[in-house]
Amino acid sequence: MDACACALELLGMLVYVGAWLCALATTILPQWLTMSTALLPTESYELGLWETCVVQDVGGMECRPYDSLLGLSRDLQLARILMCACLAVGVLGILVAVPGLYLVNSCKNRTKRTFMVAGGVLGMISGVLCLIPVCYMAHLAIMHFFDETVPDVVPRWEFGDALFCGWAGGFLLIAAGLLLVSSSVCLQVEPQPLGQRRYQVMNTDCNPRKHSEYV
Repeated sequence: MDACACALELLGMLVYVGAWLCALATTILPQWLTMSTALLPTESYELGLWETCVVQDVGGMECRPYDSLLGLSRDLQLARILMCACLAVGVLGILVAVPGLYLVNSCKNRTKRTFMVAGGVLGMISGVLCLIPVCYMAHLAIMHFFDETVPDVVPRWEFGDALFCGWAGGFLLIAAGLLLVSSSVCLQVEPQPLGQRRYQVMNTDCNPRKHSEYV
């Protein structure tokens, strides 16, 4: 196997695992959107998929989970579903790609290539599933922030740290999937043993030549 393909495999798996951890952190963190008011400069509010938090400058932080799933807005419900789907597809992609690694002696070359391509495709799908809710929540925040019908004194939601973490995780998942697919393309056909090649050459040399028959 080429050293280039092996390096792409290892780099792709490392990026894959790191990107999945970023997606997991994005799902858990409550800092999807943040808001601070001029009336209470010592406090700020944070909105997440699972809870809302109040942060004070003194260092205290109080979080409260949502009371009901049905009471959530459609935006948060959609973001929850897509982020959970992203994590599930990402884990499945990692489990599928591991048997396709060159360092794992589990199956033949063609089967390894199939596992690696499938893992890479699942990684790219996981990245897209991660980017959709993150970009959608960022789009909503921008639309509400520049809404001219809302007075300037009304506080507005802004980007939180979880959105930036989600962008990084989504793009890295897509990059990891591309690396795994590229490594499978770089795989060369497994060369035949030296003895078998010599045997084939001797057979071709020793074959009797066809003589033309005359009537």
